[in-house]
Formats: sequence, C-alpha cells, structure tokens
Amino acid sequence: MAEETPDLESPSNIIPINIEDEMRGAYIDYSMSVIISRALPDVRDGLKPVHRRVLFGMAELGVSYNKPHKKSARIVGEVLGKYHPHGDASVYDTMVRMAQDWSLRYPLVDGQGNFGSIDGDSPAAMRYTEARLKRIAEELLNDIYKETVDFQPNFDDSLEEPTVMPAKLPNLLLNGSSGIAVGMATNMAPHNLTEVVDGIIAYLDNNDITVEELMQYVKAPDFPTGATIYGMEGVKSAFMTGRGRVVMRANATIEENKGKTQIIVTDVPYMVNKAVMLEKTADLINEKRIEGITAFRDESDRDGLRVVYDLRKDAIPNVVLNNLYKHTALQSSFSINNVALVKGRPMVLNLKDMMKYYVEHRFDVVTRRTQYELREAEKRAHILEGLLIALDNIDAVINLIRSSRDAEIARTGLMSQFSLSDLQAKAILEMRLQRLTGLERDKLQAEYDELMREINELRAILASEERKRQVIKEELIDIRARYGDERRTAINALGDGNISDLSLIADEDMVITISHEGYVKRTPTTEYRSQSRGGVGAKAAASKEEDFTEHLFTATMHNTLLVFTQRGRLYWLPVHQLPEGSRTAKGRPLANFINIESGDKVRAVINVTDLKNEDYINNNYIVMCTRQGTIKKTMLEAFSRPRQNGIIAITIDEDDQLIGVCMTNGNNEIVIASSAGKAVRFHESRVRPMGRTAAGVRGISLDDEDKTDHVVGMVCIDSSEAQLLVVSEKGYGKRSEIEGYRITNRGAKGVGTLKVTEKVGRLVAVLDVADNDDLMIINKSGIAIRTPVNKISVIGRNTQGVRLITLREDDEISSVTKIRQEEEGEEGKPAEPEVAQEE
Repeated sequence: MAEETPDLESPSNIIPINIEDEMRGAYIDYSMSVIISRALPDVRDGLKPVHRRVLFGMAELGVSYNKPHKKSARIVGEVLGKYHPHGDASVYDTMVRMAQDWSLRYPLVDGQGNFGSIDGDSPAAMRYTEARLKRIAEELLNDIYKETVDFQPNFDDSLEEPTVMPAKLPNLLLNGSSGIAVGMATNMAPHNLTEVVDGIIAYLDNNDITVEELMQYVKAPDFPTGATIYGMEGVKSAFMTGRGRVVMRANATIEENKGKTQIIVTDVPYMVNKAVMLEKTADLINEKRIEGITAFRDESDRDGLRVVYDLRKDAIPNVVLNNLYKHTALQSSFSINNVALVKGRPMVLNLKDMMKYYVEHRFDVVTRRTQYELREAEKRAHILEGLLIALDNIDAVINLIRSSRDAEIARTGLMSQFSLSDLQAKAILEMRLQRLTGLERDKLQAEYDELMREINELRAILASEERKRQVIKEELIDIRARYGDERRTAINALGDGNISDLSLIADEDMVITISHEGYVKRTPTTEYRSQSRGGVGAKAAASKEEDFTEHLFTATMHNTLLVFTQRGRLYWLPVHQLPEGSRTAKGRPLANFINIESGDKVRAVINVTDLKNEDYINNNYIVMCTRQGTIKKTMLEAFSRPRQNGIIAITIDEDDQLIGVCMTNGNNEIVIASSAGKAVRFHESRVRPMGRTAAGVRGISLDDEDKTDHVVGMVCIDSSEAQLLVVSEKGYGKRSEIEGYRITNRGAKGVGTLKVTEKVGRLVAVLDVADNDDLMIINKSGIAIRTPVNKISVIGRNTQGVRLITLREDDEISSVTKIRQEEEGEEGKPAEPEVAQEE
C-alpha cells in the first residue's frame, strides 16, 4: 500500500505569523549579531572577533615573532577553517590592516611582501604575501593558556576559541578602533604607549583621579602618520565625554631651493589617502581655487613621505599653504566616538572609563593566572614531597616494588605503607634510577624549596589587592620600557586660544635676526664673542646677494614678539616658534610665520613678556613714530589679543611709513632723531593715548629745505642718567649724556646730535645705552661686530664721533642694536678712538 503524502497546505500545518513581529524580531537579532560579533571592539582587549580570531589562529599556527613567516593564504585558511566561517577577504583584509604602520599606531602583524600603501594601493593577493605576529602582539596573547580568560566553542563546536585576550597592553587606547554597527558606530583614536601607561599607573595609584588630571599624562591622540593637532577643545571633549572632534594638519615647511620657493609636506593627517589628496589638489589648481602653485610632485620613498609644491615668484607662501589647508585634506578632522562593548553591552566611554575597565580586566587576569600557577605549583610540590619521602625510605620502597606482582599492587602498597596519594605513588613508580643519586636528591630538595617560596608568593598575591595592583603596575612598566616611544603627532594648543606650554622650553637669551628680504632666525647669545672696538667683526648671517640683516635684537624664549610693518600693521610671533640657526645661517622666510601682505615689510619688533597679565598690559604703552615725524601712543592692552592675519596698529599716509616703535611705562622721555643730525627730546605725557587705528600727532619737524631729511630712529628713556649713542652710515658714532639735550615741546626741530659731513655720512641710528651694554653693529654685507659700549668714549653732542667699525669703501651700516654683556671680551688692548676731524 502506497505511503500517504502529508498535505503541507492543510490548515493544521500552517502557523500564522505577524510579518511586522517577525521582521522586528529578525532585525533585532541581526542588529545584536552585528553589534556584538562584528563591528564593535571589546573594552578589555580592544579587539573585534575577527581580529581576535586572526591573532589566536596565528598563535595556534606557531607564527610567532621569532619564527619564520608563513604564507598569508595558509594563515587565512587556518582562521577560516577553525574559527571564522566567513569570506576569506574579511580575514585577509583584517590581517593586512594589522600589518600597516600607517593604519595602526602599534602594528600587530609583521607582513612580508606588498601590504598596500598610504596611497590606497591594494595589497598583493594572499598567495604572494607572508606574515607572522609582531612581538608586541604576543603581549596580547601572553598567559592565554593559563586559564586567564574564558573560552567558547567555535562555529561547529569542534574547537574552542577565546572570548577575550589577556591583553597585557591596553590595545584599545593604543590602536583605537573604527566600525559601523546597526544604529551606532565607533571611531576611537590611537594614543602613545608611554603616555597611556603613565596614565594607567596614575589611575592605579589613585582611583579617584579626574579626567583633567589624567590629561597631564595622556596629552592627546597620537596618530601613526604624525601631523599636528590644532586646538585642544576637541581633545578635551573626547577625553571628558567620549565624543569630540580633533583637527589635524600636515606638517609643512617653506624652503628656498635654487631661487625657487617650495612648500615641503612631510606627513599627512591620519586616514588621508595621499594619492586622492594630490588628485584633488590638481583639480583645485586647474579650477583656480588655489593659486600660486606652478607644479607639485610626490617625492615619497621608503625613507618617508615628501610632497613638494613649487610656488610662483610673486606668491605669498603662507597664503598658499593656508589655502591648501582649507581646500585639501592637508587639514582634516578626526571625529572621536568612543563606543565599545562593556560586559557585552555597547557604551560610550571617556578616558577614565577605558582605563578603569582595562584595569578591572587585568585584575581578573592576574587573579586567574595566579590561581592557575598556584594550582600547578602545589601539584608539583605534592609530587616532590612524595619523591622525597621515597628517597628517604629508598630501601623499603625498592623492596616493596620488587615484591609486588604488578604495578597496581606496588602502587597501592606505596599508598598504604607511606601514606602517599595516588599521584605521588605513580610518580615514584615512574621515577628513573638516576634520581637515587645524592646529587639528584639535592636537586629535588632545592626545587621543592623554590616551589614553596613561589607558593607563598602566589598566595600573598591572591590575598592582597595591593599586591595585585603592584603586579599590574610592574608589568605595565616593563611594557613601557620595551615598546614605549616618542609622540609622532605634535600638539598646537594655539588653535583654541590657549598658549602652548612653555614650561618645557628653557627661557634662554636669544639674538633675533631679521634680514632685509624677510629671513628670520634666533641664535643663542653665547655664539657671539665680544670684540674690541674697531675690529673687523665676525660673519653674522649668510645672506644671498642684495640681502642684509636689517633687524637684530635680544629676546628670551618665553617672550612674544610684536612685529610692526612699515604700513602700520601688527603681527604676533612667539620667540620659541622661530627657527634656531647659527650665526652664519640664513634663517627661514617670515612668510612661514606671519601672513604679511605683499609689498609690505617688517619695520620694528617689540619684545613683550606676558600678554595675559592684566596689570602689565594696562600699564604699558606702545609708542610709534613714522618716517615723516608723526608719533602715536596706544595702550598695550589694545594689542594683547593675537589674530592670525594681524591688525592695524597705526594708520599710515601713502607717502609715509612706520620707522620706529618702543614700549613705555607712561613716565618715559622720548628722543626722535633725523638723518640731518637733529634730535628732539620731550616727555611722553605730551602725547595723549589714542585708539588703535588713529594716525597720531607731530613728533618732530623736519628740515623743509632738505628734501631727503627723515626720521632715523626713536628712543624712549626713563632715566636722566641715560646716554645716547648715535651712529652714522660711514661707521662713526659717539656717546653723549642725555642731559646735553634740552627738553622741548613735541613737534620741535630739535638740537644737533651729530655733525653730518661727507666723511661721517648721514645719521642712521640712535640708541639709549649704558656702560654694561654691548653694541652689535651689522653692515649691509652681513659682517657683524660686538663691542662693549664702555669702550666708546663719551663725547659732546656737537662732535663727529669715533670710528666704531671698519668698513670697505662700498659698504655701509645696516643695523645697530644693543645687547647685554654675557661673555668676557677677548684679551688685548682696545684700539684708541679715532676721532673724526672736521673738513
């Protein structure tokens, strides 16, 4: 009789299901699978399941850091077949990323072959590449076989895989993570190992430490590609709340090469594809959205990244660079979203949370490892106790064994006669005859004694939370010593208005040099040796043809320079940001540091100590003087808020320019000198304070008949004992007592200060000096001489002066400044003053 076929469409076999409920349930299951088993890292080891399986599979395969590389296809097959039943591409791509030093701050896989590039090039196929574990990756796996973590069945229940790694190093903070789940995503930044370890140790010492205090150790993210973080607000937000936006800029320098100005980029922000960035740059140049670039090329090689932009001769380098930052990926942002799995549930974590959960995991690992090691030590000690008993009763043991019919009878006999356990009896029966020697017994006793010390130590660790904490701290210190390195990503806090921390910069005296063509540098004052007056000088600056040093003065590393241009604009420039160079170095273009307008040039630089001190900025003034004799006084507070593109400091007429600037305290006297050899002296109270953009008032009346007459300098003095030093273009000068200049009203023609003759030349500089000052004179050919002021005779103001520097016939004085005596002068008798005779 034929078997009846069941009616699948009968009402009794159909279960009605609400499609909405079914889709909701299925989608929730899918979502949780993606969240838990694919997209989000575990807070304890910072790994997703696929990363964990790749590392564990490689460890099981034996491709450790000190073993030969194995074919990637072999490793991928191992992981696919045993632990990760998905596409081979997912496993290989994971392993490739863990080998890329531009993707991970601390790569976990040591790849051999083509593993892609920062340009987005694909890696070679897995059959062509080889890999093994990095040594640092094995710190994640360390102690995994000591029952430190739970294992779970693999996809077919045939094997077991770890649910988490023991993670001796805080991988989540070190390498970060990114992933898109369902309804949530994570994007965690990498950090510096040294800083992270220091922070965790601080947390171990004080569990109540605040995030702000932890930021003293963990400064900011540290990206594998370097670059510079601009602004700390986003970093602080990420550390405090788990969410923030970090702005990164590529590091770029402006250089002169064979008469051509170039922008050199030596790194790019994290996750930026260099090839795509350059392609977009070409489009922007073609569309005229970025101007001033004639060509650019990628000169990167195995030694590092290098992109060169050639600029037009009339281009302003800093403006071009700012446009590159604005329109290309040379400046980009990294949005931090610290979402990780905590006990199987996704959570948003701040800096302290991540350290807290990592430390909790390490406490658990250390506890379980210690328990395992204690069990193994006690088990071995138990066996050793039995062996020692047997050796102490060796004759009776041998007789018992010889008289036993089989091993089972011997075992039970040993257990009953000597009160041994089954394990001890088996160990005695398996003991080799060589153990019967006296030396072997000593070895067993020594091993037993060492085991007992170890057991006591392990028990002490298990009994004390403080001991566990100390073990964790010691392991972290060891990790820091072996793998710690310097930061790759610099930090610039000025982006959010904060002044960078100067506590790490020595407040040393520097000589600041600015050339006529706009090259700037700082040089330690100790590089300049003191010479006798009348010497030929030392080379001060290697300048190109037709360039010469125009501004030279002293400042300290913690000062800020107020840079005034001849058009009356003001820029801010911290001294520590200037490039350091030797006396003969050319320096770097000012365009690297300030957005000076085309055709404008620096005229004066004022050194200020602290723009944040209210008392300081409200009780000091900036006094400015123009070439045509106009003077203006403004409170320093008006210039205390730095702006990147500068501000208007004084309104200048088209036929005029700023010639001198000084800072006063409100009780100074002002001396203005002209090229015709006249000087006017008046109290600064004669000049009322004015607004920032005011034009000023008359300071000195120039000679109407002498059309070339102009102001050469202004001096602000606060003592009637001061002395004036004037210098002529032919290298002559003199000191005169300030009392020799009578006080007049502002705007007067003044009195004679130097007799201008063809031999002496016109007046080029006026300075206030004291006996403990040194004088630095630089001519247009770049030769400098430093001489003590006290070697220059004090002469009446109507004389022509003495020779200060020996000049060639075609040379003239370029710059004169005073500096403090910091080193002893050279031995030798100074030359006698050469007094210029009237013709």
